[in-house]
Amino acid sequence: MGDGRQLGGVCPPDPLDRRYLFAEDVADLPSRQCGVLVVGSGIAGLVAALELAALGRPVTLVTKTELRETGTWYAQGGIAGAVGEADSVELHLADTLVVGQGLCDEDVVRAVVEEAPVALRDLARFGVDFDLVDGEVDLAREGGHSLPRVLHSGDATGAAIQQALAESVRARGDVDVLEHRFMVDILTEDGRCVGAVFLHCGTGELEVLRAPAVVLATGGFGQLYRVTTNPSVATGDGIAAAWRAGAELADLEFVQFHPTALDHVAETRFLITEALRGEGAYLLDCEGDRFMLHAHPLAELAPRDVVSHEIERVMARCGRTNVWLDARHLGEALLKERFPTITAACEEAGWDLAHDLVPVAPAAHYAIGGVRVDLDGRTSIPGLYASGEVSATGLHGANRLASNSLLEGLVFSRRIARAWTELEEPYLSIACPVGDAAVVSPAEPSDEIAEARRRLRDAMSRYVGMSRTAQSIDEAKSAIGELASALGRPDTPAELEFADMLTVASLVAGSARLREESRGVHARSDHPDRDDAEWRGHIVMHRGTAASFVEIDQ
Repeated sequence: MGDGRQLGGVCPPDPLDRRYLFAEDVADLPSRQCGVLVVGSGIAGLVAALELAALGRPVTLVTKTELRETGTWYAQGGIAGAVGEADSVELHLADTLVVGQGLCDEDVVRAVVEEAPVALRDLARFGVDFDLVDGEVDLAREGGHSLPRVLHSGDATGAAIQQALAESVRARGDVDVLEHRFMVDILTEDGRCVGAVFLHCGTGELEVLRAPAVVLATGGFGQLYRVTTNPSVATGDGIAAAWRAGAELADLEFVQFHPTALDHVAETRFLITEALRGEGAYLLDCEGDRFMLHAHPLAELAPRDVVSHEIERVMARCGRTNVWLDARHLGEALLKERFPTITAACEEAGWDLAHDLVPVAPAAHYAIGGVRVDLDGRTSIPGLYASGEVSATGLHGANRLASNSLLEGLVFSRRIARAWTELEEPYLSIACPVGDAAVVSPAEPSDEIAEARRRLRDAMSRYVGMSRTAQSIDEAKSAIGELASALGRPDTPAELEFADMLTVASLVAGSARLREESRGVHARSDHPDRDDAEWRGHIVMHRGTAASFVEIDQ
């Protein structure tokens, strides 16, 4: 890849464009020294902690709430890998490249899919059990895959992985787990990452954790949208902190909407995995017809961007907020055995998966963009690494292939651990004991912050959702600016979190405004065509400079 043209400036509104959110002098804050600091406790954070500890590096793992409250826990479908007899690395590579619509980094894709089989086998040593049939791993097929390739544990694969890895972390004596700590900022000295500042949710006090290396594994930012499959913690904190520290970000305009979230009153929507469509479930319009048959050769198993946009068109044509998922022909026995979690969730919401048409609609699901990293997870700041949804690796291109997300966090965290020997000796600091956080319930945000969050999410959903225009994005940027101007110096967890949300929303909107084409999950109604001549590359941003466009070598 080579540097291309410079684009317009992209930065958050002035009230948020400061280096640090905290106001205190860092020298006055309690401090402790860590070997390696891992921030986040999904698959990316847990694997990084386990692999680094296994190589002899003391690890401190810090998480925002509880260890299990992550995007990984809510992942249903599974994790992709070319482990079947009919499959191959080349087929997995090809499917990923096709779905990524010209923006995947082929070297990254090859590295990830080549490591997938051994990485998946190694998960077994942490107690992860995948479903078997006649002693062989049972593989499901999902959207964009040319054949069954997805390993699963029932229909709650993420929870199974999360639980096994978390138990392995807690069983070790060399991983210090600190829960209920909000990362306020990443610390840098002389251009190098030297740790991070956290707000202790038990005491309300700031504390410094110093380390020669920090691994960001803080997940995505689905909570920027009114309707999302993401847990409440997915507010983009790692991306915002990395931006303030001066790290490069990339591809933030690419936000994937999952086609089939259960359409009901909750804002955090229950995801209905496309593995159900892989078993043969249909999507029906308001007249009861299978509309995907005419939209793509793979019908209901087309790539996610294709299915989501087609659902959007059908909803507009029918004047409804949903389409229908039909799994009735699969039979009650299969549905309860293969999809017990989904069956139970539908029943709780008043729908019988085996006998009813179930209302579904797209929901914000996955952040393709994030902190830009190389093949070993290094960011542009020495000592700062990133893995999982917080990162922009080049694996997904303009549209993530189903079940490649857990795989990305797994493989990149392993690669980060293998690079640990390059880390310098611990940065010298005065070490002070820091007690563990009390087990606390998240404090409710004030009425003012709750209303401001609602306005932000409404603006992002309306103006920077699945379809955008220059005019709509400008409306979003105006709303973000007004909300930022009304926010004082944040000091509570809710205020700090909202400041991060505003920062990331501004960056997403700015990046979406710059890319004047439609590609993958980025759909510009005023620029409806894909434009390889001008836009085959990545929008890269970092604080204090204009955005640049990094072209992909032909």
